[in-house]
Amino acid sequence: MTRIKICGLMRMQDIQAVNEALPDYIGFVFAASRRRITHEKAGEMKACLDPGIKTVGVFVNEDIENIVKLCNSHVIDMVQLHGDEDEGYIRKLKDRIPNKIIKAVRVRNAGDIERATELSCDYLLLDAYNERMYGGSGETFDWAVIPKIEKPFFLAGGINAGNVLQAIERYHPYCIDVSSGVETGGYKDACKIMDIVSRIRGGR
Repeated sequence: MTRIKICGLMRMQDIQAVNEALPDYIGFVFAASRRRITHEKAGEMKACLDPGIKTVGVFVNEDIENIVKLCNSHVIDMVQLHGDEDEGYIRKLKDRIPNKIIKAVRVRNAGDIERATELSCDYLLLDAYNERMYGGSGETFDWAVIPKIEKPFFLAGGINAGNVLQAIERYHPYCIDVSSGVETGGYKDACKIMDIVSRIRGGR
């Protein structure tokens, strides 16, 4: 079954919403973003999170030491690299932590994805390319460029209740990653979270 990740949680209300909907993963953004939270806030939120939900820390060109601290303190269970991190960076990180690593790819064409499959990360995350920002634009890319790859991938960028089933049926991602698609007025909407989780799991 396709997994689901709700990314960019900022408030205790968001934790309450996901504890009810029970997605597989949630994301805490530690990179420059309107959804950015502090390490301390993430720790408080993790303490109230259903233990069956894994936390993913989202970073852009972060000092490796900061990622190691968050992993060692069990604030995050997985690492998502959303910047210019290369194979050398990933290997250094893997030498320091046992946590699974997701590497985001800002997709312009199939070649971007194919080159990324050679990295030693555990998963890829396919997102729309935007020259002004590393991610979180809420834009979709042309999913038809996704080649057949062996490495499991998260599919992100402009996904919502209206297009999520099409994405799953045609492209078979390991996980759907949604943020703005479950927001109203810039904040997570508990009803939208429940709706998309239910759709992915065949509720309707």
